[in-house]
Amino acid sequence: MAPETPPPPAGRRTARALFRRARWQQWLGRPQQALALCRQAVEHADYSRAYTLMSRLTLPGESYFGVLRRIHAHLKPATYLEIGVARGESLALAAPDTAAIGIDPSPQLARPLRAHERIFATTSDEFFAQHDLRAEFGGRALELAFIDGMHRFEYALRDFINVERACTRAAVILVHDCYPLDARTAQREQRTRFWSGDIWRLLLLLREQRPDLTVRTIGTPPTGLGMVLNPDPRSHVLGERCEALIAEYLGKDFQVLAGRQAEALGLVPNDWPAIRALLDARAHS
Repeated sequence: MAPETPPPPAGRRTARALFRRARWQQWLGRPQQALALCRQAVEHADYSRAYTLMSRLTLPGESYFGVLRRIHAHLKPATYLEIGVARGESLALAAPDTAAIGIDPSPQLARPLRAHERIFATTSDEFFAQHDLRAEFGGRALELAFIDGMHRFEYALRDFINVERACTRAAVILVHDCYPLDARTAQREQRTRFWSGDIWRLLLLLREQRPDLTVRTIGTPPTGLGMVLNPDPRSHVLGERCEALIAEYLGKDFQVLAGRQAEALGLVPNDWPAIRALLDARAHS
């Protein structure tokens, strides 16, 4: 006879029961009650299903992947850069006539590369130290970028600085995982399976240190999609103070967002007409 499977620990049992109650409240059309139960559930255990439901309740609408697809179709960029390629699903959203470059130290592509795509199997820091991005695009400036690499603030900040230098003023820079659900999932070290890291610090920094930029966070599940408009390739504000800014913003605790997360990170509804209006209002010089 096969040995019996031991029951889950008490904390996990409690979390699962609270999650089931949350699902019931969701089905009854009571999202706030469902959200409160999810938050109780994750107090008892690292329960990914509760975090996933929290995400859908906090950030309703289509996923970041769907919004990214819409942005590609609307902008039709001539050049596209993606930092953090993984299996290549988001890179594949680039149109056949878009020159696309992906940067990832360990790409796991699930499909063959298309004619207009190139992958650099290296870290983004190494890529920018060794390559001129505009030269890689045949002298053309960058029109759309998606930063989705390391889940740590300082990497994302360096990526943003390097990306902005290669942009046109009309370029759009997107940043993934910038609207955390709670303090646990917003930590620099991954302690929960559902994890966004501390990329929120980059959006906070850009909104505080670069008033010349339009910086918003689109409320896409699972953890938001940052959108930066009107980049200035001539700006040295961040590059000249990079190390000091890293130290300053690493010193900010998650509590700086307490009670004002939507305001601090520039949250906008996950509504395509509203997103499209922001895109259409950006600088075009």
